Amino acid sequence: MTPDDAAKLLASCAAFDNRQPSQIAMRAWATSLKDVPLDQDCFDAVARFYGTPPKEAGQRLWIQPHDVRSWRDIIRKERLENFVYDGNPDESPKQYLANYRRQMDAVASGRVAGPAETPALEGSFHPQVLARLEEEHGFNGVGQQIPGGEEAAAAVKRSGPLGVECPVPACQAPIGRPCKSALRSRASKVIHAARRRAAQGQPVTSESPEEIERRRSASLASLERIIANQEAAREEALGE
Repeated sequence: MTPDDAAKLLASCAAFDNRQPSQIAMRAWATSLKDVPLDQDCFDAVARFYGTPPKEAGQRLWIQPHDVRSWRDIIRKERLENFVYDGNPDESPKQYLANYRRQMDAVASGRVAGPAETPALEGSFHPQVLARLEEEHGFNGVGQQIPGGEEAAAAVKRSGPLGVECPVPACQAPIGRPCKSALRSRASKVIHAARRRAAQGQPVTSESPEEIERRRSASLASLERIIANQEAAREEALGE
């Protein structure tokens, strides 16, 4: 951008903010925007800046060269939103870069209209992949049945207590997951006794409220001992 170009751009700014451009301002703007050509996007950037409400109500808008650069980049990137390179499969890497940049600049500047919508991906499985899937799994790409609930459950079946759902009403952990416990850490593998009996095919009897309360009290007492031991170890380490 030259000082004469900057003068034209500042005149556009003055239409919004009533500034009085000077020769010093023209040279300063030309220096700040020396790598930006004066095009319609620059004037659109000024209009976009003053057409956007300020962050704080009543704040006076006063555009600077960096605002022109930023809004111009936004306008150009909006045109590239659905850009797809149309190249030649036989071109060299050097030709690819040159053609890619040329096409991007043509779309970003508005000289060439870009796609109005995001292009849909086309194609299917690679023939070799499809043949392998069909050979090993009987998959032909269409009409495949999605496993139902029983088939999905069978896929995660495990031996032992984790192979059944926990019958304890307050837990009901699903197949493959450890039981829930107030003292359980991420690394622990808590399994309720009723779940172990269910996995062995034995009758499952629900715990009475008294048994639940007894087990809860024992768990809390164990937790208190663990905390007390940790505090004692900490005081000993600190020399308290």
